Formats: sequence, structure tokens, C-alpha cells
Amino acid sequence: MAANHSSEELLTIGEMSGRTGVAASALRYYEELGLIASVRTGGNQRRFPRHMLRRVSLISVAKNLGIPLTDVQDAFADVPLERTPSHEDWQRASRAWKRQLEERRRRIERLEYELTGCIGCGCLSMKACTLLNPDDALAETGAGPRRLEFEGEAREA
Repeated sequence: MAANHSSEELLTIGEMSGRTGVAASALRYYEELGLIASVRTGGNQRRFPRHMLRRVSLISVAKNLGIPLTDVQDAFADVPLERTPSHEDWQRASRAWKRQLEERRRRIERLEYELTGCIGCGCLSMKACTLLNPDDALAETGAGPRRLEFEGEAREA
């Protein structure tokens, strides 16, 4: 039988940890990053609004998929912390995050395809490199895996 819970219900850090499977230390870190928020009791104890369960669960899934917390921060940028997000708030965030995830998937698929061939790194160690990158011609376009660079992506020095 499902329990009826008020959206105004506040959860202790232990309850949040138990419900989400996320360590209390991680919850404190997520709060420090601004990914989640709590309120403080008169005794200075953290209490999390019930709607933070969804945010923490999404953070956990993203973390398990290797998605950086900065990407999660970007995805949650327009989802309010101070009130229960509306369906529209989540839909807007979902659309933006979906675009990011689709781009990540395209990059992974391209890497997977290119792993057995030349990635244009300038190594010239594979027979395919002499066909796909003769005389290391891609070196003129910059350092690193040139064929795996993506449009609009800046290379870090």
C-alpha cells in the first residue's frame, strides 16, 4: 500500500540518503554545488523538501552513466530549487538535456566507428593512417585527434 506524502514534507539527510541510496556526504556536496537545496531547522539540521528526491535520483543516474556534474548543473539551471518544479519546468529541462545527450551519443558512436581506423592523431602507426592521413596532413589543422574533433568544440591547450 502506497503512503500518502505531502509535497511540503521535509526529509532528514538520513531519510534522503536511505530513499535515494546516495551517501549523506554526496548530498552535502550536491547542495554545495547548488544541485539540490535544503532548509535548516532551529537546531541547524538539514531538511530536504520531498521534491529533491527526483533531482537526487536524476543526479545518481547521470553519475552512473558518466555524465559530469557540470552537465547536470546545466540541465537543472532552469528547474527551481525553492519550490516544487512544475511539469512544464521538468519538460523544459528534459528537452534541453535530451539534446545534450543526443550529441553525446553521436560522439560516442563516432568514436566507436573510428576506433579501428585512423583518428587523425598524427601517430602514423597504423597502416590505415597512411591512407587516411598521408604524411600526417592533419597535423596542419592542429594537435590531437583531428578526425574526432567536433564542430564548435574548442580544444584545450
